[in-house]
Amino acid sequence: MSSSISKRHFLRSSTALVALPFMESMGFRRFAKAAPVAKAPKRMAFLGVGFGFSQKSWYPDINETGENWKISQGLSPLERHQKDLTVIQNLYHQYSNEAHWGSTMWLTGANRYAVPGQSFHNTISVDQAAAEQLGRDTRFTSIQLSTKGNADGHGPGLSLAWNRQGKPVSALDNPLAAFHRLFSDSTVPLAQRQADLKKQRSLLDTVLEDAKSTRGKLTQTDKDKLDEYFQSIRDIEIRISKEEEWLDVPKPKPDASLTQPAKGVNGVAEIEIMYDLMVAAMQVDATRVLTYRQPLNSVLQSMGASITAHNMSHYADGDRKVLSEERDQKQSEMLARFIDKLKATPDVDGSRLFDNVTLTMGSNIHSIHYLTNCPTVVTGGGSGIQHGRHLVMPEKTPLCNLWLSLLNGSGIKADSHGDSTGQIGELFG
Repeated sequence: MSSSISKRHFLRSSTALVALPFMESMGFRRFAKAAPVAKAPKRMAFLGVGFGFSQKSWYPDINETGENWKISQGLSPLERHQKDLTVIQNLYHQYSNEAHWGSTMWLTGANRYAVPGQSFHNTISVDQAAAEQLGRDTRFTSIQLSTKGNADGHGPGLSLAWNRQGKPVSALDNPLAAFHRLFSDSTVPLAQRQADLKKQRSLLDTVLEDAKSTRGKLTQTDKDKLDEYFQSIRDIEIRISKEEEWLDVPKPKPDASLTQPAKGVNGVAEIEIMYDLMVAAMQVDATRVLTYRQPLNSVLQSMGASITAHNMSHYADGDRKVLSEERDQKQSEMLARFIDKLKATPDVDGSRLFDNVTLTMGSNIHSIHYLTNCPTVVTGGGSGIQHGRHLVMPEKTPLCNLWLSLLNGSGIKADSHGDSTGQIGELFG
């Protein structure tokens, strides 16, 4: 879209349906007859589940591959969607050697020790690589969802998303915050918001001038650090520009069935509401790229368990193993409900949201603390995958080969991602 065309003009054009849900009371049927229908955009969503799944009951039989596979106990709530699922085995990250870092590297595949002298390094996550293209024309380039705290429920919400400089992208850590971010208009007067953004730009200009004036006095190592700093400033400038572009455009409202979430909801209910918010965000085209790092302990608590997710994951035969298997089925039950909604929600061109999204659920951890054979389920029609199959790849196939395949299948040209060695051709038939 030309920079000379305002976002408000864009929303009034024949592509306006991209930004609005399908509501007959707003004259959708009449408008659809009078103007050409826009093609539905591609979307991507990633659901991160901590501590993996149960080793023996979640994975399908390794001898039943292709279309001739029986759905496993852990995936059984998804049976009605089996023809629209792809389950992949033997994917892994070669640099993952610490299970507690699973969520951090799941979407990047980065080598934590890639930079000599540093104990932590990360690279861009697949969602952010997708957002650079898919997020150009939406209010939010991407949306990151999380839960409050880490595995023990303490501290700020952690994101699955990492930018091109390997820095974490902030996440919304509860359904109420996510609802307001997506659908509630600011109560601050427009003139004041414009002035605030102008002030931010002025501060950035001052900081850049000061930083540039010191460049000639720095060592090469410090110059490299300064270049990273400049890139961070450019990222802020891009964010400010996007906020300015959408500043006077009201946020579209979700379907009336989605109401403001109650404060403090958690566990299974929290995940279900987050899934509903993701569907609504895609329907009104607020964003086309989403990640969700899901809660752990609160899910078990909402199921009536008192054990922590970490302790549950270190199971042997007995109560912890039974709980792990019950948690697997609950996750599959919630995913099945999510898919139901995606299939029931119309997209701009008359297709279903499901037909235009690529949805991946998985973990960097197999089970317990094993880091090979990352559990992976892909669904949705956005990447052109031939679903209904169980794929068993050669051992230690890079998980990043899947991420690269999904990017290219969604129309995002990429030669590599993380430690990828190529696409997974089997996904496409």
